[in-house]
Amino acid sequence: MDEFTVFHTLLSLIELVSGFVVVVALLGSRVSTLWTGIFFVSAVLTDVTGFGFKAPFPLPSHIVGILSLIALAVAILGLYKYHLAGAWRWIYAVCVAIAVYFDTFVAVAQLFMKVPVFKTLAPTQSEPPFAVAQIIVLLVFVWLIYSAVKKFHPGMSAAH
Repeated sequence: MDEFTVFHTLLSLIELVSGFVVVVALLGSRVSTLWTGIFFVSAVLTDVTGFGFKAPFPLPSHIVGILSLIALAVAILGLYKYHLAGAWRWIYAVCVAIAVYFDTFVAVAQLFMKVPVFKTLAPTQSEPPFAVAQIIVLLVFVWLIYSAVKKFHPGMSAAH
């Protein structure tokens, strides 16, 4: 791997770890200033650096990157401009979880493209093991989004 790919991959891993910490905090109706900041910076940089690879535009990964940047922009607005007031609290929770979902979706796709045991199971990513893995990820995130919205509601105060 070249240096750019290593940098992008490290950003992605930081985004995944910090994103899951932020989502777990949402389930407890909390906002961690440190983890949220790490998540936002690493997520935006991951999405932006994803456009730096030599590939025809648009690939599915480009579309996911654009959608993730939109979700991140809305979440950042909700937290820093609107301070999670009213509906912005659930909008923030949904957008953060969606951004983490997009990175997880891409991480699973990368696993099936680059890790030999997974590549053998789904060499073209159109085989059932790939679909099953992505459906499981989707279902987990549907549950997380539902739970975050339910538990991270406007009546509770945020610590940020």
